[in-house]
Amino acid sequence: MGSLDSNNSSQTQSNVPKFNPLDPEEFRTQAHQMVDFIADYYKNIETYPVLSQVEPGYLRTQLPENAPYCPESLDSIMKDVQNHIVPGMTHWLSPNFFAFFPATVSSAAFIGEMLCNCFNSVGFNWLASPAMTELEMIVMDWLANMLKLPKAFMFSGTGGGVLQSTTSEAILCTLIAARDRKLDNIGADNIGKLVVYGSDQTHSTYTKACKVAGIFPCKIRAVPTSIESDFALSPVVLRGIIEADVAAGLVPLFLCATVGTTSTTAVDPLGQLGQLAEEFDIWFHVDAAYGGSACICPEFRRYLDGIERANSLSLSPHKWLLSYLDCCCMWVREPNVLVKALSTNPEYLRNKRSEYDSVVDYKDWQIGTGRKFKSLRLWLVMRSYGVANLQSHIRSDVRMAKMFEGFVRSDPRFEVVVPRRFSLVCFRFNPNKEHEPVYTEFLNKKLLDSVNSTGLVYMTHTIVDGIYMLRFAVGATLTEDRHVISAWKLIKESAEGLLRRSVF
Repeated sequence: MGSLDSNNSSQTQSNVPKFNPLDPEEFRTQAHQMVDFIADYYKNIETYPVLSQVEPGYLRTQLPENAPYCPESLDSIMKDVQNHIVPGMTHWLSPNFFAFFPATVSSAAFIGEMLCNCFNSVGFNWLASPAMTELEMIVMDWLANMLKLPKAFMFSGTGGGVLQSTTSEAILCTLIAARDRKLDNIGADNIGKLVVYGSDQTHSTYTKACKVAGIFPCKIRAVPTSIESDFALSPVVLRGIIEADVAAGLVPLFLCATVGTTSTTAVDPLGQLGQLAEEFDIWFHVDAAYGGSACICPEFRRYLDGIERANSLSLSPHKWLLSYLDCCCMWVREPNVLVKALSTNPEYLRNKRSEYDSVVDYKDWQIGTGRKFKSLRLWLVMRSYGVANLQSHIRSDVRMAKMFEGFVRSDPRFEVVVPRRFSLVCFRFNPNKEHEPVYTEFLNKKLLDSVNSTGLVYMTHTIVDGIYMLRFAVGATLTEDRHVISAWKLIKESAEGLLRRSVF
């Protein structure tokens, strides 16, 4: 082990200004500088390739091996951000980002996040930050009212809601609550008999959450779907699987239905599935991460019909309600079941308010203990824009998706593979219907690579029921009609280039 030379160390320290990590005036100056950078980034974001063009490991060759011993100026740091970080970004906020589902943002949510970071509350229980807890309760009821949820999901009724970070956490929390309630009845030794259900279109995070919750992988049922049902979960098929499990001595535990699946935005029939869940005493969770936000619009609310039969519901405002990552809303009908499964009560957190059950302690509604003041983001979004503007934002995205769908249908060389429900269009290039499926798939892979390699547009693909298709998801906050029109023009030009080169 070596040691620092004391003389050199003293000399170095004498040259370093007194360390003050939060000087208000320095913060004011640097914050203004950062806001200027961010505003310029948003203003010029179209000039960057949507999909990063760097190779793996690029950044290690650009930055030093060790952290600096002495401080560096913000100017120096921001030069590295511009020269080395930005080129390695895939720009999710680009108006030409049509991949996955969008991660929406807004000025109001950004300001809300600034306040969240300003207060730096760690609101694990009511006493740690009363305003933080109570605002979250109010915001969750506001959004529940916007969605026209039953009172059974609200604090103003008999239920309540909480902000999780992601859908993964929401599903895991409800799984644990369902598991513990069931094991109280059948005994912990029978955990190996528990069976959970979803469709083969349920998000992959569901399987992960089930494994974390202790469900045996062989007891995780992925019910097949088909293009005939638009890839929705069939209650008839599910009933047959559940009855077979019961006949085999297994115990049905949990059913996850989806409103807006990732691949095709399929919507499972909540009413029929909820009735089936009630019949077999199964916890019924609805994952509406993407499609749920649209249900603040009356014309989409029908997709939540049957929600009154659910035990829990989750949706992600960061996907479509302009709230920045990460923000997942979860409601439960019986908070006491959730709290019983997740509560911790160490001596150092005991207090009179909690002891008398007169307050909500959100640490008992989530996996971790610490939590941020994330409700400020949703609160500012709702107050700054109002329900009317949020509805208009969603309708605008849907309108642009319909426009793109019209472009696809107008060209006989292309086809829409599954019906469009929200703002995702699943399509493929199929200029010769006599080709074998393998050739059509090869052609579409080439088309996707060609489009994405330009850096002008970013799309993704999926395979459902053996069909390879391209996904065009409209929803980035900055996207306008002109971006959709330009994207379609690029797709057509790329397709024509493939035909000229006879790649298939």
